[in-house]
Amino acid sequence: MDPDIHARAFHFAVRVCTFRKDVEFRRIARDVVIRQPVASATSIGANLAEARGAQSRPDFVAKVAIARKESREAQFWLRLAHSAKLLEGEDLEPLITEATSIGQVVSAICRTASQSTSRTAPRR
Repeated sequence: MDPDIHARAFHFAVRVCTFRKDVEFRRIARDVVIRQPVASATSIGANLAEARGAQSRPDFVAKVAIARKESREAQFWLRLAHSAKLLEGEDLEPLITEATSIGQVVSAICRTASQSTSRTAPRR
């Protein structure tokens, strides 16, 4: 996938959230954007909790992979809220940093578990 498309899509989202300056539009944009990181951030923990009770190694990997995707989504929404100035304050940067850090840890878990799965797969 073209790496530029990620930056283009992000900047497009910022432009859509900021192209009108009236208070009502900004309120709607803020409400929509603020709900998203709450959903994705809480989903990270929920999927990791489900992974602990996984029925099999592939089930574990699938749950952790979803948590990894949700951490990326949380990062996106927090960055969007920051860049579009829908959320501001000194508390936002640490949230973005923590989402990134959690994503790195979850990615490492997913990689390790996936490698373990491929090594332990039965031969046919």
